[in-house]
Amino acid sequence: MNIVVSLNANYLRPLCVMLRSLLDANPGEEADVYVLHASLSPEAFSFARSVLPDGRLRLFDVRVPEDFMADAPVLFHFPKEMYYRIFSARLLPQTLGRALYLDPDMVINRPLAPLYGMELGEHFFAAARSVNPVSQVEYKLRLDMPEESEYFNSGVLLMNLDALRAGQDCDEVTEFIRAHREKLILPDQDVLNALYHDRTVLLDPRVYNFDARYFNTVKVATLGRIDLKWVRENTAVIHYCGKSKPWHEHYLGELGVFYREAAAKVFPEESARKSPLERLRGLGAPREPGEG
Repeated sequence: MNIVVSLNANYLRPLCVMLRSLLDANPGEEADVYVLHASLSPEAFSFARSVLPDGRLRLFDVRVPEDFMADAPVLFHFPKEMYYRIFSARLLPQTLGRALYLDPDMVINRPLAPLYGMELGEHFFAAARSVNPVSQVEYKLRLDMPEESEYFNSGVLLMNLDALRAGQDCDEVTEFIRAHREKLILPDQDVLNALYHDRTVLLDPRVYNFDARYFNTVKVATLGRIDLKWVRENTAVIHYCGKSKPWHEHYLGELGVFYREAAAKVFPEESARKSPLERLRGLGAPREPGEG
């Protein structure tokens, strides 16, 4: 399985957690992980290999020139490395026919083989629909997307590298970014949706890219059918989108439990860290009726 990630040093520890969860959720699978970056040190790779001593995992250092996409718009939690996924067919070894891009702020909870083996035909990508209702109206209007199209999240991208090499116009991408830089709120994701919404197979976000911010919304909308038990048994990829992350001390999201479980296997000190709700209970706060 070819895995692609792009990051800077701020996401090194979360990347290690994600990769550990990937191995645990996919027993028997080998993972060649191509790390697209502009600034990671050799020590960073040594650190990752030291905390992931698994013969099924191989890390490949793919250094991107510092000036690549240097003029593209960025935000505090959206660094320039986010753009690298768009140009994966150009940046990765030409011998690779397909690869699965994963954001580092994720936990892999179920096997990925059904996704990785999906038939793409001439499509460039497979990606999960966004569960954010705003994205399906406001974002599409902002990007002049057709009404019948659906906005997707770019954190999980099954990439048809052969089709991209044959049909992607990289100059079109850079020109779109230049011409629409004021419109790009979620920069790389906006670009991918605007240019490739009709070349992307859409996936169920509850299975392949569950945005943790909307867990309670989905739980209410399904009258409690999709709960923590359902996620544990059915969701392959949990994505901690947004500024608040489960490695932050005051993270409140219920799906943070999956990150804490995965992190404890890589960084044992994490096993002692409790969520804010757990700490509150430890202080003697009243419990919900029926809680043990």
